[in-house]
Amino acid sequence: MTAFTDYLVGHAEQLDLGTLAITRAHGTHHPEVFEIRKRYETIRDRIALANGAQPQIGDELTRIRDLTNGYTIPDDACPTLAATYRMLEEAHRIYESANEGR
Repeated sequence: MTAFTDYLVGHAEQLDLGTLAITRAHGTHHPEVFEIRKRYETIRDRIALANGAQPQIGDELTRIRDLTNGYTIPDDACPTLAATYRMLEEAHRIYESANEGR
């Protein structure tokens, strides 16, 4: 596995629960969380199909970054949303580090 897949597999339960929870808690005021959840599910599914290799999911991560305004935590965020955004941001950082110069 790569550092990126290691990170996401290691945080899979937290990210799966977190992305789902924020749709329920913040969906009314932050409708972007529904697309964040969808993009995360795409990433999760591609990792499962990659057999330990690093899947090409840069577009998904970039879209999540755009949806979150650079992983900016909203003023009305609960701890779960904040933690979820931080984990997604760290996953993106690891992915970009692994793909520099490619």
